[in-house]
Amino acid sequence: MNVIVASVALFAGVVVWWLAARRLTTKPWEAQGSFDGREAAQVQGPAPARIGLWVFLAVATSFFALLVSAYFIRMSPRLAQGVVLRDWRPVIEPSILWLNTGALLASSMGMQLARAAVGRGDVARTRTCMLAGGVFAVVFLAGQLLAWRQLQAAGYYAAGNPANAFFFMLTALHGLHLIGGLVVWGRTVSRLPRQGAALGTTRLTVELCAVYWHYLLIVWLVLFALLLNT
Repeated sequence: MNVIVASVALFAGVVVWWLAARRLTTKPWEAQGSFDGREAAQVQGPAPARIGLWVFLAVATSFFALLVSAYFIRMSPRLAQGVVLRDWRPVIEPSILWLNTGALLASSMGMQLARAAVGRGDVARTRTCMLAGGVFAVVFLAGQLLAWRQLQAAGYYAAGNPANAFFFMLTALHGLHLIGGLVVWGRTVSRLPRQGAALGTTRLTVELCAVYWHYLLIVWLVLFALLLNT
């Protein structure tokens, strides 16, 4: 039952993310073909995009909560009455995970600085901070892959025991969410205007990217603390 619920939650999360990403990268004024349409889109457009993001975050939170619950249930030696499993062997977390956490924190800070800069209309600083946030996010993902390689070199494979499987699954799903964010981040950076030009609807996209990055940082801190303490 938990597998079915988790699968449904994941599918719903992917669908909502796709819709939200389309909303963040579309130009609703183009359908109206006038400058007035663009002005109206700037006034009325933010609400649906923000709602779409928050709906997706709610679905993602439910999904990760299910995984954390399954983690604790599977870690317990007694799954059900009369069923005792003692095959859980904790994973020794690679020390590089601490560096990865720092990289993701720096990425989130870069996005927040970009959010502050876009609020002031500073295009150059917005671009610089957005690029820094994206680069640190890529560093985080590269570090996660390196952590996987270190575990495999030490003999910790996903099929080895349930603890290994959960480690690879949790870190992989978090990484996939970050990759999805990088897709929107890349489109946002490419749409940033030159210095002196109006930011327009890009302002909203930068703000939502920052919110999404903060969310992924919180999720990772929860997962990291869970892995360290179990």
